[in-house]
Amino acid sequence: MRTRAAVLCAAAAVLAGSLTPAPAQAAPSAHLSWKKCPTGDYPTLQCASLRVPLDHAHPSGRQITLALSRVPHTAKTSQGPLLVNPGGPGGSGLTLAGFVASALPRSVAAQYDVIGFDPRGVGRSSPALVCAPGHFKTVRPDTVPATAALERANLARAKSFAAACGRKYADVLPYIDTVSAVRDMDSVRRALGAPRISYFGYSYGTYLGAVYAKLYPQRVRRLVLDSVVDPAGVWYEDNLGQEYAFNDRHRALMAWIARYDATYHLGRNPEEVEAEWYAMRAALAKKPADGKVGASELEDTFIPGGYYDGYWPYLAEAFAAYVRDKNTGPLEEAYENFGAVDGSGDNGYSVYTAVQCRDANWPGSWNRWRADTWRVYGKAPFMAWNNTWYNAPCAFWPAARRKPVNIANAALPPVLLFQATNDAATPYAGGVTAHRLLARSSLVVEEGGGNHGITLSGNACLDGYLTAYLTDGTVPRGSGVADAVCAKSPDPKPLAAKAASTSSRGSALHGLLGFRR
Repeated sequence: MRTRAAVLCAAAAVLAGSLTPAPAQAAPSAHLSWKKCPTGDYPTLQCASLRVPLDHAHPSGRQITLALSRVPHTAKTSQGPLLVNPGGPGGSGLTLAGFVASALPRSVAAQYDVIGFDPRGVGRSSPALVCAPGHFKTVRPDTVPATAALERANLARAKSFAAACGRKYADVLPYIDTVSAVRDMDSVRRALGAPRISYFGYSYGTYLGAVYAKLYPQRVRRLVLDSVVDPAGVWYEDNLGQEYAFNDRHRALMAWIARYDATYHLGRNPEEVEAEWYAMRAALAKKPADGKVGASELEDTFIPGGYYDGYWPYLAEAFAAYVRDKNTGPLEEAYENFGAVDGSGDNGYSVYTAVQCRDANWPGSWNRWRADTWRVYGKAPFMAWNNTWYNAPCAFWPAARRKPVNIANAALPPVLLFQATNDAATPYAGGVTAHRLLARSSLVVEEGGGNHGITLSGNACLDGYLTAYLTDGTVPRGSGVADAVCAKSPDPKPLAAKAASTSSRGSALHGLLGFRR
């Protein structure tokens, strides 16, 4: 385990060699025509589109389209735009605007034009990337390459996906990256006619926001970053860190199931439950449930439990039904609800790989990937190989790469960061590192919390700090690593009748956040 000091020293070393992109030329600002969105989820949500340059260095060249959404302010005095992003990369932000506007206190939301957007390549933006439809079609090879044949099969999938992207989007891929998305955000600001914007990002959205603040510090009014990406590990090292952290969260789920052995009958201690889970995995590797849920799909089903413990009761029910009752139906349903990748998922994964593979250098030698993953697997087997294959196209990516942006920034107004200590997708050290690099930031910690995306999920302590900041810029100031500490949200309870005792707001939020980051 690396010490906090070691993490920060490593961050300084990595960021010292990182690049800050040169300013791009500004394209002329455009007029936005807002219309009612074709969705009934949030009736006040309006939609528009904006043309932006594919290459911001050539603003009069080829144009692409961004899809935007808005919940307009209703107060007499507006605090201007609040752009929101759910992470990913590859997550759609259109509906998130409606969620944020409805989840904030009415008096606070009324002061902002809450703006959602689909970043370039995503969702309703055009072109929307879909490199290889059906890439996650079941049943996939077992992620753990116990044989040379399994390793060859998984490598072939990764190479095929990278090659398909290169063939289909050769002219677009060089411009699907964080910096280009940041340039788009400033195009949105100009189209809104706003001298400055406020920004609220989750997960990968924290890196997107930090890079925007680096390139356009004078354009930032308020900046909220929830579940913070470690800027020192973009992106290969961050993914290795995830693998250890998700294993810890999986074991937390096993411990939770053991606590309710009277309900699930899978073991009275976490080790017994974990042994049952890996036995289930081995059985599914030999005989997939309904010819659909094999070992790899089982991992896909349980990985979301690392993001949000509100899913635990459903996962436990499916687990128990398979082991205790030999009933595969609940497991198949859990896979469809949590693990299956549909058409929008194909788009999200295409953008995820395009951005991550383009943003930063990845090891070019597969021997390095293999050695690192087996080392992690020896201590943290749950997601090690699954995550490696998820990112493996980056070993063979067709477009040129760059060094990550140095987000260190002393030119911003006060910034507010939120971080759970047991977050798996963006581990705690990343929040601490970003706090040190953003000179006037304040860090609010959910002690013992493991969910990813922690504000607007029902924790009144966390939301109180968010509300105060968005109201008048107030931030907590403390003397330790954290400026404020909140108790974690309560653990879920087993399903009672047909409903789980979880926060409905938390479930709504986590349905909108992009997984993996």
